[in-house]
Amino acid sequence: MMAASAPFLRIEHLCRTANGRSIIKDVSLEVHHGEVVAIVGPSGSGKSSLLRLLNRLDEPTAGTCFIEERDYREISPRMLRRRLGMVLQTPFLFAGTVGDNIRFGPSQRGESLTEEAVNQLLDQVSLPGFSERAVQNLSGGEAQRVAIARCLANEPEVLLLDEPTSALDDAVKRDVESLVQRIVIARRLTCLIVTHDLAQARRVAKRVVLLEQGRISRIGSPEEVFGGR
Repeated sequence: MMAASAPFLRIEHLCRTANGRSIIKDVSLEVHHGEVVAIVGPSGSGKSSLLRLLNRLDEPTAGTCFIEERDYREISPRMLRRRLGMVLQTPFLFAGTVGDNIRFGPSQRGESLTEEAVNQLLDQVSLPGFSERAVQNLSGGEAQRVAIARCLANEPEVLLLDEPTSALDDAVKRDVESLVQRIVIARRLTCLIVTHDLAQARRVAKRVVLLEQGRISRIGSPEEVFGGR
């Protein structure tokens, strides 16, 4: 029998306490390369907090995470955040043009994206010709696509998506979902998506993690976790 491949991400006993309150409680999880995992749960269950721990926007109180069997505390935060790219619920774009935003990450490591490379990224997120567009003139859906393109410019291996469609209307939400699915397949990315939308979790993920009060209460396929819901 062939041995199972090692997980790309291995989370071990991750905990986070802040202001005397326990937010994440002994979370352990394995995520394999190319897998799409949805993290669901009630408001305040720790979904976004868990993502923030994974690329060290917050530091764990206890436990750790391994990336390809390397303890992520051995990786500089800048490199870690390049490898595990995060897209937030509300896209925070810098003042200037769309192209300026997409070039930002590579410029921080001394690389300069060509106009052709910027346009290729914009094509991937279905925003052709937007390079010179001022960010203040973007719709909510366009801004979220730019945030995804800016993340992709760093060539991440993992996408961490924190409620990426919650501020969008239903039609735009489905467009962004389809976009993410296409990118994950085309780039062979691993993806963890936080969502409060159970239907969305069913559509995009092969496996679902249910968090309740900072703990994992259930892991399985959407059918196993949600049943008939």
